[in-house]
Amino acid sequence: MKVCLMHTDRDFNLQGELPANQEALVQDLELNPLFNAMARGDDLLLEVARVAVLSSLTDTDTILYRQNILQDCLNNSTIVRTVYDLTVETMATRKKLYFGIFSRYPDAILHGSLEMLELFMDSLAQLRRIADEHAREFRSAGFTAFWAMIEEGLPDEYFTTIRHHFRELRFRDGVLISAGLGEGNKGTNHVLRRAPVKPEGWLARVLTRRPPTYTFSISDRDESGARALSELRDRGLNLVADAAARSADHILGFFNVLRTELAFYVGCLNLRDQLAEKGGPVCMPVPFAARERRRSCQGLYDVSLALSLAGPVVDNHLAADGKDVVVITGANQGGKSSFLRAAGLAQLMTQCGMFVAARSFSVNVCEGIFTHYRREEDPTMRSGKLDEELARMSWIVDRLRPDSLILFNESFAATNEREGSEIAGQVIYALLEKRIMVFFVTHLYEFAHGLFEREMGNAVFLRAERKDDGERSFKMIEGEPWQTSFGEDLYARVFGGPGGA
Repeated sequence: MKVCLMHTDRDFNLQGELPANQEALVQDLELNPLFNAMARGDDLLLEVARVAVLSSLTDTDTILYRQNILQDCLNNSTIVRTVYDLTVETMATRKKLYFGIFSRYPDAILHGSLEMLELFMDSLAQLRRIADEHAREFRSAGFTAFWAMIEEGLPDEYFTTIRHHFRELRFRDGVLISAGLGEGNKGTNHVLRRAPVKPEGWLARVLTRRPPTYTFSISDRDESGARALSELRDRGLNLVADAAARSADHILGFFNVLRTELAFYVGCLNLRDQLAEKGGPVCMPVPFAARERRRSCQGLYDVSLALSLAGPVVDNHLAADGKDVVVITGANQGGKSSFLRAAGLAQLMTQCGMFVAARSFSVNVCEGIFTHYRREEDPTMRSGKLDEELARMSWIVDRLRPDSLILFNESFAATNEREGSEIAGQVIYALLEKRIMVFFVTHLYEFAHGLFEREMGNAVFLRAERKDDGERSFKMIEGEPWQTSFGEDLYARVFGGPGGA
């Protein structure tokens, strides 16, 4: 049985390869608050959230497939959590049972497998009841196919037949095995046989003629005989024990995959609930193909910041359809880095099939998502900060593909204004030639204003708003880059004097 709640044609791979820059993405976009909000202390939810968010999809059909399933989960959160809890309970109970599948004795393997299968039958029966009661409340293609599979694959006759087999496999009346004589009168071709059906009623059993049989008994003290009989039983049970173990393993795999795939959606429900408590809206983004240039939003906010603060977070708008580069300048501590992080988070959340923290959001998918942020001074570095920045840039370039996205935050500012602007300009022009999309937060006026003067039709210039009294609104507005970042505002705020807010 295939679950297919994350992909249309395959199971979600929790051991899949993550991007080589995963640590940089987690650090620069502050993804841990997002992961922790989705997990709420559940280790599996945490692992699934990390893998799913970092494993960006580039196929818009798969993104929409997940979005529709997620919308079903949002509309039927209680049912989805019930199914997830069922899988968790099933897996937890399974660990408490002695599972003879790891034994080398067929009798023990069969006993342990039957215990597991009886547990799984109870869980499958509960899953079937949920399907009968609630399947019609789901609309997505993924859930519709899943419930149909449960209803068709687990009819009432299935459970009746399985229970009957369980009774037979207990062999309460002994084991019937046929065998032949081989070389040296050794037994060969041991085959487990179905026990003959007994006539109903004691009178019928007494009067029914049966073929002649020959029996022998083993003394309680005959250890060798008992061992030989046990070996004979194991030979007969070997094939059925293997079949039972395979069946148990198959159903175990189904519940494991179902738990893993539902964990992603339960994590999304956890995140939605926490954002709702803080008054943060969410929406389903509209994804476009990578070759297009679509990027517009209303009310976009930094989800990691919203999860960390008690009060509301300032949101922003952006209209950048048809644009390749967004340059962000303006006042220090004006919200530029938060806006950049919000854009990166929304891109990642879109490309894993989640909702985003905005009132509306549409964007083209990217073939790769990279960050190039300024790093704090590292005393272990063997070269200067500029060399370290250029080395990281070279590493990123080696892994870039057309239609990738890079988020720059105060890059190439470790040298003087002129050299930093020259480096930044050459990097940006080269990236744009290769169809790389760029967000660039910078205080390099010569670089930013140089781009502005070129009147590039594929560029948007935003500025962190500063009011006349020096107060920051944390709003990004379109406008020409300013030559100052108003560092004196911060100086006045810290040390007092004119210009302070």
